[in-house]
Amino acid sequence: MSPMKYKGYVAHIEYSDDDELFVGRIAGIHDVIGFHGESVGELRQLFQEAVDDYLETCARLGREPQKPYSGKLSLRLDPALHARVALKAELSNKSINQWVVERLSEAL
Repeated sequence: MSPMKYKGYVAHIEYSDDDELFVGRIAGIHDVIGFHGESVGELRQLFQEAVDDYLETCARLGREPQKPYSGKLSLRLDPALHARVALKAELSNKSINQWVVERLSEAL
């Protein structure tokens, strides 16, 4: 299943059986932007409207909109695990970053 995307933003969607509605929010940013609808078509339209409204509001306020996922990931590792990762990367003639990206890509 692929996520709903628009202008680089991704929707996190759940279904509320109590309300009989799809409830969504923009994923991957700290600002809270929500929307809801009764059908997938309505939800898609409202998601796009929410993104457009968010971008317009940020422009009006003179602030940069948050962007989902910068591509940078900082990890804290046990020193022994860090050493094992570094050794595996070196034996593969790769940087730690290259080796970890390959392993994560394989896992996903």
